Amino acid sequence: MTDNVKAIVLALIASFSGVVMNVFLKISLEDINVFTSGFLRFFFGLILILPFIFYSKFQNYKTPNFKIHLTRGILNIPMMLLSFSALQFIPLEQIKAISFVTPIIVVILSVIFLKEKIYLIRISALFIGLIGVFVILRPGFVSINVGAYMVLCACLIWSVVVIITKFAAKEDSAFTILSYQYTFVTILSFPIALYFWDTPSLQTIIYLIFAGIAGTIVHLCINTAYKLTDLSVLQPVNFSRLLIASFFGFLIFDEIPDIWTIIGGLIIFSSILIITYRENYLKKDIAKKSIQLNLNS
Repeated sequence: MTDNVKAIVLALIASFSGVVMNVFLKISLEDINVFTSGFLRFFFGLILILPFIFYSKFQNYKTPNFKIHLTRGILNIPMMLLSFSALQFIPLEQIKAISFVTPIIVVILSVIFLKEKIYLIRISALFIGLIGVFVILRPGFVSINVGAYMVLCACLIWSVVVIITKFAAKEDSAFTILSYQYTFVTILSFPIALYFWDTPSLQTIIYLIFAGIAGTIVHLCINTAYKLTDLSVLQPVNFSRLLIASFFGFLIFDEIPDIWTIIGGLIIFSSILIITYRENYLKKDIAKKSIQLNLNS
């Protein structure tokens, strides 16, 4: 099995696990509030990786980027609460479709904060992505659900987290980043959960344990997949999240997939593909020039 095939399989597992996590969280929110469920989801996730932390003798916590990880953990709190709360207001497939705007926001933030160059094709792709968002939300034609605003705000915060993670990833391993994320989110969300505490039933606890397992699988699979191949190979696989979410939404929650959500998701995703393949092409072009310079020197 080639690295590309391995990466695609891991990305599919991550997409499936991400939707499964949302399903269990959505069910748990019928019993307890978002503050309690959010804390327990990360608490159980932290317990899951504790054996690996002990095995490494806490070496995974050694980092020169402590402030970056702390900032990332703080930002994860509102992002988590917004995205989890949205599960109570809008269908799963709409959440996944809207969340496709994250790479588009990352591009905009990269230009602002990382001073990356913006090309005409990037601008065109951004406009296409915005059209997709308008198709899903249809402002002026239907009233926009508060859940859609929650997802958009969560995507904005997560995009900032992605930019921050780029700095940490230069020196820290994926497991170090994951360990700090789970540790800080668990610690920081605990007092909030304690204040708004809802005692979960045994069945809900089981759901949240599975949500913690599924969420951890997402992080481990996707981080490994990114190391095995280029983003351009994995981006088409990410669209499977919308299809999987539509299937589970219909099967478990009787949510009928909205045709406008599917169309809007496709439009947004096409803009992501344009950006991804263009960036991949530019990298290859730079590599070719570097080879030519080495041969000529």
